[in-house]
Amino acid sequence: MIRTDWTMAEAQAIHDLPFPKLMRRAQDLHAAHFDPQVIETASLLSIKTGGCPEDCGYCSQSAHHDTGVKATRLMQPDEVLAAARRAKASGARRFCMGAAWRSPKDRDMDKLCRMVREVGALGLETCMTLGMLSPAQVARLKEAGLDFYNHNIDTSPGYYARIASTRTMEDRLETLDHVRKGGIRVCCGGILGMGEDESDRIAMLVTLATLPAHPDSVPVNLWNRIEGVPVDRHARPVDPFALVRVVALARILMPASVVRLSAGRTEMSDELQALCFLAGANSIFLGDQLLTTENPAAWKDAELLARLGMRIAPASPAASPTAGPLAAE
Repeated sequence: MIRTDWTMAEAQAIHDLPFPKLMRRAQDLHAAHFDPQVIETASLLSIKTGGCPEDCGYCSQSAHHDTGVKATRLMQPDEVLAAARRAKASGARRFCMGAAWRSPKDRDMDKLCRMVREVGALGLETCMTLGMLSPAQVARLKEAGLDFYNHNIDTSPGYYARIASTRTMEDRLETLDHVRKGGIRVCCGGILGMGEDESDRIAMLVTLATLPAHPDSVPVNLWNRIEGVPVDRHARPVDPFALVRVVALARILMPASVVRLSAGRTEMSDELQALCFLAGANSIFLGDQLLTTENPAAWKDAELLARLGMRIAPASPAASPTAGPLAAE
């Protein structure tokens, strides 16, 4: 049974289980809903970089912070399509397009919808992250064939005001509600290592696990150190076992969701990534760069998966329905 009524006390108790028991519980649920040997792959492209009016304290693309990231205009659809072809050739199953905006302007919607249609026609699943959306914008993206929309909540409701002031957690949850009600699948997770404590990490996952429906994909990110942003002043390294516990808890609370090991993998050892896969992570990004931060080279990922006896999920038609047990998604 997929629950959406988890409490903080329940989640804390699961999180604090002895490590072998926590891993066993996560592995059992993982195997009940997915093939544990299969990893889903996605590729991420910044289609509009920098100059964002939001003041998110972790982000190199905020106009409020001096990080050396130059603002660019929205890419042309043909450029995006060429990048999508390269991503598919490298083994990506999903193509994610991110724009550094508070929210897209209506004048940009025609171009965005064209990107969705043309990338989807390649046989790739499509995902976008564009900031906050209105119901009308969701409807247009849905009509164009958008499969997923990413809008992370980043951290716990209690810690959110420490990392951003230009929008609230409620703003983020409202967009998630628009997306879900508009029939687009939700991709939503958070970031570890921004100075939050253990209870904030657990509360972030409880927030996601008590939504009316769990996100289809849950990215777990490690904050990449960026000079010039406020978070850099109080960020703390995440203990490797603490990361694995968060991944396992995400798998247990949201057993049918894809859990993506996202940003920060360049700082993880092969052994730590393998532990995360054992704890229930079953998705990664391919490609040397994630928006403005580094990502492991594709050959390194291929080599690691081969050493583990794991394999990449085969490409599937865009907008394919979520499959049942022992499926990649």
